[in-house]
Amino acid sequence: MHSLTPGYLDGLQFSALQLETLNRIGEYQGKQALYADRLPEVLKTMRRIAQVESAESSNRIEGIRAPRKRIQGIVIEHTTPDNRSEQEIAGYRDVLALIHDSAADMDMTANVIRQLHAVMYRYLPQPGGNWKMVDNEIVERDPTGVLCVRFKPVPAVATPQAMDDLASGLRRALYAEERPGLVVAPLAVLDFLCIHPFADGNGRVSRLLTLLLLYRMGHQVGRYISLERVIEESKETYYEALARSSRQWHDGRHDPHPWLDYFWGVLLRAYAEFTERVGELNRGGGSRAMLVREAVARMVGPFALADIKAQCPGVSLPTIKRELVAMRDEGLVVLDGRGRGARWRRVT
Repeated sequence: MHSLTPGYLDGLQFSALQLETLNRIGEYQGKQALYADRLPEVLKTMRRIAQVESAESSNRIEGIRAPRKRIQGIVIEHTTPDNRSEQEIAGYRDVLALIHDSAADMDMTANVIRQLHAVMYRYLPQPGGNWKMVDNEIVERDPTGVLCVRFKPVPAVATPQAMDDLASGLRRALYAEERPGLVVAPLAVLDFLCIHPFADGNGRVSRLLTLLLLYRMGHQVGRYISLERVIEESKETYYEALARSSRQWHDGRHDPHPWLDYFWGVLLRAYAEFTERVGELNRGGGSRAMLVREAVARMVGPFALADIKAQCPGVSLPTIKRELVAMRDEGLVVLDGRGRGARWRRVT
């Protein structure tokens, strides 16, 4: 599609800072491989946490919410979903599992992208995996509250061909032309979002596609650190970068650098967090207090001791309680209620 044609790719130029960022990502990737055989139990714990966070954050970005305990049950224990929101989360869980287990066997075709959408919708009444039948628009509210069209994606009638072109352009750039994967992957995601091929679920599929593309290029950090959570925590920058890089996309005259910088920033932050958390889990002892504080920082809304325990399986309840009291004394959290109904919440 527009970002993956040879002529467009040939015209891209990168600053010294961007090249340094790519080098740093490459260094992090090399370090991660060293942990795989040395610390399997540590990585197992991190993977379980990342699965819950990914299903929660990617859906929450789209306004799909459920209590943390229900999400943990659906993702870890495969609890039966009770309502539409939980059905959406269960579908996302299944796609994550598919990518984690089978990314090496999933060639980048339009049908594979349709499969991701179909699996994500498997618990919903309406079937997934079908391209949109009517034109859609990306809208936003202006400062006065009035809805306005920010971007008009590819028309429905042109979507099947656009997706075939995207898939073939992606394969050509990666394999035939051997372009840098860390340039091609974010450009492919940008084109997917500009095509907006489904009636619903495009944002979630784009994040799943991001994970799949990174896996295919040997970047495994999304298995242990939730990329979706990192995106949610920076979603204002996410939407701004997407808006800037989608301007004049239909004419092939768009500027991809805001989106590339954002994409690389997410990956760099995930790798840095991976390295830090592996070290803390491996050291134990005094680092357990930091694990509790990091878990608290990821909480949205009131939370119980059990929620922190689920995030820090290697940390005892007395340690969690002690650290929460310390954070309360520092003015970082407050405790509402007493007994079993007591809930903590962050002070923002």
